[in-house]
Amino acid sequence: MRVLPPSGPPSTERRPRERTFHGDTFVDDYEWLREKENPEVVAHLEAQNAWTLARQEHLAPLRQTLFDEIKGRTLETDLSVPARDGDWWYYARTVEGQQYPIHARYPAAGPDDWTPRVLEPGQPVPGEQIMLDQNAAAEGHDFFALGSLDVSDDGTRLLYATDTAGDERYTLRVRDLATGEDLPDEVRDTAPGAMFTPDGEHIFYLTVDEAWRPWRVWRHQLGATGSQDTLVFEEPDERFWVGVGLSRSKRYLQIELGSKVTSESWLLESDDPTGEFRVVWPRREGVEYSVEHAVLPGSPARDVLLILHNQDALNFELVTSPVPAPGETVAPRDADVVVPHDPEVRLEGVSASERYLVLYYRREAISRSAVLSLDEPVETGGGPVTWDFQEISFGQPLESVGAGVGVWEQPNLKVGYTSFVTPSSLYMYDVASGERTLLKQQPVLGGYDAGDYDQRREWAVAEDGTRVPISLVWRKDKVRFGGSTGSTSGTGETTGTADAPAEPAPLLLYGYGAYEYSIDPYFSVARLSLLDRGVVFAVAHVRGGGEMGRAWYDDGKLGAKRNTFTDFVACGRHLVATGWTASDRMVADGGSAGGLLVGAATNLAPELFAGVQAGVPFVDALTSMLDPTLPLTVTEWDEWGDPLHDPEVYAYMRSYTPYENVADDASRYPKVLATTSFNDTRVLYVEPAKWVARLQAAGAPAMLKIEMSAGHGGVSGRYSAWEQIAFEHAWTLDVLGLADR
Repeated sequence: MRVLPPSGPPSTERRPRERTFHGDTFVDDYEWLREKENPEVVAHLEAQNAWTLARQEHLAPLRQTLFDEIKGRTLETDLSVPARDGDWWYYARTVEGQQYPIHARYPAAGPDDWTPRVLEPGQPVPGEQIMLDQNAAAEGHDFFALGSLDVSDDGTRLLYATDTAGDERYTLRVRDLATGEDLPDEVRDTAPGAMFTPDGEHIFYLTVDEAWRPWRVWRHQLGATGSQDTLVFEEPDERFWVGVGLSRSKRYLQIELGSKVTSESWLLESDDPTGEFRVVWPRREGVEYSVEHAVLPGSPARDVLLILHNQDALNFELVTSPVPAPGETVAPRDADVVVPHDPEVRLEGVSASERYLVLYYRREAISRSAVLSLDEPVETGGGPVTWDFQEISFGQPLESVGAGVGVWEQPNLKVGYTSFVTPSSLYMYDVASGERTLLKQQPVLGGYDAGDYDQRREWAVAEDGTRVPISLVWRKDKVRFGGSTGSTSGTGETTGTADAPAEPAPLLLYGYGAYEYSIDPYFSVARLSLLDRGVVFAVAHVRGGGEMGRAWYDDGKLGAKRNTFTDFVACGRHLVATGWTASDRMVADGGSAGGLLVGAATNLAPELFAGVQAGVPFVDALTSMLDPTLPLTVTEWDEWGDPLHDPEVYAYMRSYTPYENVADDASRYPKVLATTSFNDTRVLYVEPAKWVARLQAAGAPAMLKIEMSAGHGGVSGRYSAWEQIAFEHAWTLDVLGLADR
């Protein structure tokens, strides 16, 4: 006889603690759940997990079906397109039944070999050398993640760093690729992003402070012990993160520092790795910039720095400057503007190679790439000059295009393209002719036809009259329209002129809205399981993201943060008002800062959604921002404000943070599923644990699912990830009344 699970969740004991700041006292009943080493806390989390799994037991067959669908659409034994560096072509491959990729390479045929081989999945690769099998490295561990991977210029050594706990602290090792054996060199507790110097004799790596902030750059000489490593750079300002890298030309080592609003770059000639770094442009509060080394053609050729900055240029502009000599810095007044500021175009990056420059930017909520050939001299200085970059487009209204220059000497470009209905595709791009040669498209097994699906853009109107973009994708034969379905291309992409559906459709509304992060059109195999059951997938491009430029971000942070939440609510109400869906047929979805978004939206408009799915949600933001000892807090003050020292910021955050603002009677709240990881260092598990406890105490139908051996990114390994997706999709379909489809 089947035993029914308890009708109610485990009771969470109230242990009131008063928190008083700026004259306001908040009684926190569940702060005791922060005591990670407390056996009572662990027992409580495990009890919540067990209750959630018991309540979802009826969905086990559906979860298995969804897992099988994802697996059945995925070519499990597959390879990436090889990329050349030095004398080798590098690629990753996967094998059916194995969780993780295998990193391998084969030798280049010669100096003019710039066309990758067509590799057949499951077939031997002549000359293949396996550098790192992540499956072997992960053996015996519940969690495994790779944080650094680099090969020395001479191709003889591999640097790699692994995390087996999920806490984002990596152990760095070096492998002799001739023997396959690891060298004695080992450095523990590093951050991601370690790299060899071009001479292959030194490694630069990062370490974090107690708040998990990368703040120190170290130099390790091969063969030396970790205690002999040299501290190269230290950033004491807790707002700044530190990174280290190598210019694409391999001429310069670069240290990059950034807060949420200010940045700074340092350079050192790479042939002098023990020398002193020099600053490019001394930091100025509120000024962000990035640096790329380029060699411009001419007689003679000129070494320059390409500097993308926002000084007096909200959406950034691109300038060139001579490389500063040792002891000098770049004088901003001497820089030559080559791509001026445009209020309608947000410049996001630039890459240089021996033959091309590629500019990355965003216009009309779509990311774009453009290329400039260096076969002929380009002008700088002597008055206004605007470089004529040529945009690369596939002609679709919703698309993501990204051009990559590869290594410095590579003679061609590779261009990545995808959309909500187009599987990820990689092309070889001929700059002179514009001709594209498809190298690989993400395989989708089972007879996928892009023509079966449509995508379009809608616009909602926010409280203050701002138009907010919404992207939608659906399966054509599952959503019936009242009139014309609009102009549709052969790839299933529409111009957005379709009428509204004839009847409300089940809909999953996703949002993020922070850190100027943009949700661009992307294809998802797992999403097909929802679309094929009639679910419309929608993305609310709310303020706080970067889709519409820097002003769009500024209007959704700090004292304007509430716009993020009201934009999301406005998008949901627009989709209901225009007939796309109904409140009892819509689930809200967001993770991390997007978890804060859907949590706040739930408090603002609980009647708008049938369900809310929140992954590693930042729902106890005020408590976290009041504690500067927690990971990320001080660096986050530029994003959310500093409630510890500013009473106005405190009051503003207090008015919207999801945990403090749960209604006393939340019995009419939508169903809530919160997922988290015990070892998450970015959004601590305690935030969703407290939030769910408070929701349950107020009568909301809320559940918590926690991974006890994972970090912020959730479980590791592709099969485990598919199981997690299947769990979440099954819950969503159940809420939408589609569990039997």
